[in-house]
Amino acid sequence: MSDVQLPGDFGAGSAPSKLPYSDNVPENLRAATARLQFPPSYVIVGVYRLFTDKNLIRPAWDKCKHGVVRGAGIALAWAVLTFKIQRKFVEVFLIKSPSVTGLSRDAVFGIHLPFDLPTYATLMFISTQATAILTFFLSKNIRIARDRVYEQTIISRGKTSEFWGPYVEEWDHPPKPSTSIFTRFAGSVFGRIVIKMALAPLHLLPVVGIVISAWLRALGTGRHLHRTYFKAKRMTEDQVSVFVEERKWDYRAFGFAAALLEGLPIIGLVFTVSNRIGAAMWAHDLEKRQHYVAQIKGQQGAGKKE
Repeated sequence: MSDVQLPGDFGAGSAPSKLPYSDNVPENLRAATARLQFPPSYVIVGVYRLFTDKNLIRPAWDKCKHGVVRGAGIALAWAVLTFKIQRKFVEVFLIKSPSVTGLSRDAVFGIHLPFDLPTYATLMFISTQATAILTFFLSKNIRIARDRVYEQTIISRGKTSEFWGPYVEEWDHPPKPSTSIFTRFAGSVFGRIVIKMALAPLHLLPVVGIVISAWLRALGTGRHLHRTYFKAKRMTEDQVSVFVEERKWDYRAFGFAAALLEGLPIIGLVFTVSNRIGAAMWAHDLEKRQHYVAQIKGQQGAGKKE
């Protein structure tokens, strides 16, 4: 029995893969395995499904539309009334202090731009404030909408709460997760809010600022978006840490794509909903893999007894 090579076994003639049990997977897992090779694809899938699946977009919009109307009205009034004042602030305190900010009227860190930088910086300031205003009016309802689209996505895959099994360790020698205070802080809800606020000034830098901010928030965002998955599997904090550490670059890549979209002013709020759909799709594929690994380990255990 020990001479039989099981699907996913690292036997002779089989090249080791990044994750164990990833080779020779059965037909019904090949599509999921292919998707798992590029986690950012789930972010794209989330956006696509949100705008094409009426069972997702309609309930989410119905829950948020009143808050959007109220928040947008106040945000628009705020922008009109304060634009000139804020532009003056940018010119006096930022553009004229290049030694501190690296900004000038026509350039960012010496790179000349084809548009008026004070106007751009002012628009970024106001759009960030408008996002905060919308978030205030949507805070409770958009959280409900995110939870509902996650649940509906799982239901659309034909799964119930029984689908989520106990945690299965896929590595014989799992890596030791980081236990730094900053890592735990960055993974918490409060930590994500603080870090997002601290990185907000980076958005003044055209394009580059949003990218840098998204990268710094990537791992925490990825882990945060799967908190429902970890809860469904009843995973302990240590198990979650090991699970994420084993897929650190997967979570970083997924989190970067998600944070990049969420970091966009105003429209980023829409992507906070679609990212939950993408997270649910990824969780579904990860759980199918967990079932497969549990099955293989069970077969291997039975073989050793024989």
